[in-house]
Amino acid sequence: MTDSKRSRGLVAVSALLGGVLVLSACSSGDEGTKGKDSQQEKTDQAAAQDTSAARISVSPKNGSKNASINNAGKVTVKDGTLTEVTMTTADGTKVAGSLSADKKTWKPDAQLERATTYKVAVVAKDSEGRDAHENTTFTTVAPTNSFIGNFTPEDGSTVGVGMPVSINFDKAIENKAHVQKGITVTSSSGQEVVGHWFNSQRIDFRPEDYWKAGSTVTLDLKLDGVEGADGVYGVQQKSITFKIGRSQVSTVDAKTKQMTVERDGKVIKTIPISAGAPENKTYEGEMVISEKFKETRMNGATVGFTDDDGKGEYDIKDVPHAMRLSTSGTFIHGNYWGKGIFGSANTSHGCVGLQDAKGADDPNTPGAWFYDNSMVGDVVIVKNTGDKTIAPDNGLNGWNMSWAEWTAGSQA
Repeated sequence: MTDSKRSRGLVAVSALLGGVLVLSACSSGDEGTKGKDSQQEKTDQAAAQDTSAARISVSPKNGSKNASINNAGKVTVKDGTLTEVTMTTADGTKVAGSLSADKKTWKPDAQLERATTYKVAVVAKDSEGRDAHENTTFTTVAPTNSFIGNFTPEDGSTVGVGMPVSINFDKAIENKAHVQKGITVTSSSGQEVVGHWFNSQRIDFRPEDYWKAGSTVTLDLKLDGVEGADGVYGVQQKSITFKIGRSQVSTVDAKTKQMTVERDGKVIKTIPISAGAPENKTYEGEMVISEKFKETRMNGATVGFTDDDGKGEYDIKDVPHAMRLSTSGTFIHGNYWGKGIFGSANTSHGCVGLQDAKGADDPNTPGAWFYDNSMVGDVVIVKNTGDKTIAPDNGLNGWNMSWAEWTAGSQA
């Protein structure tokens, strides 16, 4: 072998050995990485073993939109106790809440605001004193994506036997069956109560006959989260009760121009009246007193009675003892300006008038007596006027529908 060949051979061997050394060095590097990974796993396992066993849950889940204003923000913990819960609005305003006696749950003290973002920060401890943390954010349903029902009568009130439960929604309801399923009206009398939809925004509930005197009626609204229309959800979750007072039904006879007041089946008073004039007849039918005003203004222009100049045919600023019978403006009220008409002539623009005193301060007048002895929900039946029967949805006057007609309007 020549020197040149020997040199080339040594170079090749060196390169090969060098490659082996390099490869060996790489192999040693992998083993080092595995060692580091193994050490990290041990560290992770040790950390996991030291983690609190307490498991925190916040409802709704983090990032939720259209959250309930009644149930959102509730915090619970398992295998531990809550030590700190802070709920704030986006601007930092704190929300008051209450912790249960066992320190397992927390919830806001009051209904949340609509269209508001809330942040919840929670700390809990397990039995070994180790802390667990949870932070969530959610946004409550916006007014544009929610609906509410304005209802009458009010919680805790006492009303007459004709008072229906009337609910007017602030948005059109498309899923009537779903919404009606979330509304329950019951009576301690055991009477069957059925709802009737007058339109897409109003549903009334009543029994077949007037409520039983002395009974208690309960309205349960379980509409929270109910989809009333596409993307529009209910936010109400409440229960109200009201009582039915004594039974009082008064009958106005426009022909005899007398009104008989019947309480609990017995006539207790007969009062001379003046109903609508022949050109402005009073509606006939069963009407329910929906509002009472000791004094009020009545302007003909508001109900379509105007002179050529566009002003009201009448404008009386102090009508005494007025009680509303229809949305369109029918009242039974005191009258101090009519002389010698009560019991003898029908002269009004459609209302039923009773003799009264200016200032509504004479308790001895028929108008004052009827006002003092009437309540919202009492029934006033008007007959023999020659006019049409009042529309059932003109006021709280669904009693002018037969039971078959009424139940046909239910979506239950």
